[in-house]
Amino acid sequence: MDVFTAMQTAVSGLKAQAFSLDNISGNIANSQTTGFKRVDTSFVDLVAEQQTPSRQVAGTVAANSRQTTTVQGGLNATDVGTNMALNGSGFFVVQTKTTDANGQANFSPSDYYTRRGDFALDKDGYLVNGGGSYLKGNSLDPVTGQATDEGPIKVSNSILPAHPTSSITYSANLPKTPATTNANTNVPGSELLGTLASGANPAILSGTGSSTVSVADASSFINGSIAGPSLTAYTASGGPVGVQTRWAKVQNADTAAGTNDVWNLFYADKSAVTSTATSWTNAGTAFQFNGSGQLTSPATTSVTIPALTVDGVNLGNIQLNYGSGGLTGYTASGGTVTTNTLTQDGYTSGTLNNLSITKDGKVSGTYSNGNTVALANIKVVQFNNSDGLKADSNGTYEQTLDSGTPLVGLDGTTVIGGNVEQSNTDIASEFSKMIVTQQAYSANTKVISTAQDMMTALINIIR
Repeated sequence: MDVFTAMQTAVSGLKAQAFSLDNISGNIANSQTTGFKRVDTSFVDLVAEQQTPSRQVAGTVAANSRQTTTVQGGLNATDVGTNMALNGSGFFVVQTKTTDANGQANFSPSDYYTRRGDFALDKDGYLVNGGGSYLKGNSLDPVTGQATDEGPIKVSNSILPAHPTSSITYSANLPKTPATTNANTNVPGSELLGTLASGANPAILSGTGSSTVSVADASSFINGSIAGPSLTAYTASGGPVGVQTRWAKVQNADTAAGTNDVWNLFYADKSAVTSTATSWTNAGTAFQFNGSGQLTSPATTSVTIPALTVDGVNLGNIQLNYGSGGLTGYTASGGTVTTNTLTQDGYTSGTLNNLSITKDGKVSGTYSNGNTVALANIKVVQFNNSDGLKADSNGTYEQTLDSGTPLVGLDGTTVIGGNVEQSNTDIASEFSKMIVTQQAYSANTKVISTAQDMMTALINIIR
C-alpha cells in the first residue's frame, strides 16, 4: 500500500463518518416523531489486498444502516381514545389513500406497516394516523359481533339498533327460612306459600309446569312470599319493560320422607306492582335444594321462562342463567334473598358517544344507551426479522425478502389505548455518538493532510 492508497482509505473514512452523521442527524430530527425507530450505523472493513498475514494491510471502510425496530419506545398517555400503542413486538397494518373522488376513497393495493399509533377519525369515519396512513382490520357487526370484511377500519355513526331481552343472568342465595308476613316461629311451615284466599295453590313441587295467581289472591300471595330480583327488560323495538319477581318457598325438606326444600319463582303481570291489582305467573320450575343448601334440581345451569308477559307485552321465552352454584339455599339471618348477580342482554337503541381501544386489539364504541360494543378488530402482524423491513416515509415500513412474510396476531403483545409510542431515540446517546463521529472525521482529515505532507516531501527530493 502506498501513500495514494492511504489517502483513498482516509476518503472512505470521511464518507463513512459523514454517513454516520447523516443517521445521527435524522435520529435527532425525529426524536419527537411518534413511533419513530432510530437508525444506527455499523462499520465494515474492506480488505484492500489479499496477502499473507504478515503483510496484511488495513483497507477501506464501509458504513451500513442498522434498524432498531425491536427496541421499544416509551409510552405517552393522551386524551384521544383512538390513539393506541403496541406494548411489545409487532406492527399495525395500514394502507395509504390513492384517490378520493365523489366521496369514494380508494386505497393502495399494498399493505404497509407502522408503529405510529396516533390514529383519529377523519371526516369519513376512517382511523388515520398523523402520517396519513389508514388503519386496517376487520369490521364487526355491532349486533351479532361477527366479522364482516377486512380493509381500512371505518366507524359508522349509525344508530345501534335495539336488542330484545332473551336471557337473564342471575345468582342469589335463597334463605332457608324466608321472612314472609305469614311466618310464625311457633307455627311450623307457616313461612311456606300454601293455599291462597280463594283456595288455589299455585305451587309446583317437582319438575316443571304452569300456574298463576289471580288478582284476588295477590294479597295473600305477597304475604306468603319474599321479594325477588327486579330488572328492566327490553322489547324488540327497545321499549323498556319492568319485570318484578317474588320467590316463594313451597316445601320444607323432610329427611324421613326424602324430600328437599322447594322454591318457586313468580313474576308480576304489571310493571307497577300493587297487592290488589296484580296477578302473578309461576315461572314454571321447581328449584330443589338439599340439606346443605345446594341446588339439586334442575340439574342444568339454566331454565326457560316461557312467554314472559308484562303489561300485555310478550317478551317471548326468556332464558334464566344461574350457572353452576349460582343458586343456593343457605341459612340467612334476615330471611331475605341475597342477590349476587343480576344482568340481562337487552337494550334500547343508542347513538355513538365515544370510542376506545381494548388490550386485545378491538375498537369499542360506547353508546348513549350505556352499551359498549366491539366495532372492529385491529390487524397487528409480526415479522421473524423486523429489522429487515424497508423504511418508507411517514413512519411506515415495507416488507422485504429479509423481513419475511407477515404473521397475523398479537403474539403476547398488548394494545394500549389512549397512548402513543414515542421515538426510541435517546438524545444523550446521539450526542455522544455525534462527538465520536466528529473526532473520527477529523482524524481522517489528518491522515489526508499527513499524506499530502509526505507527497510534498517526496516531490522536493528532486529540487
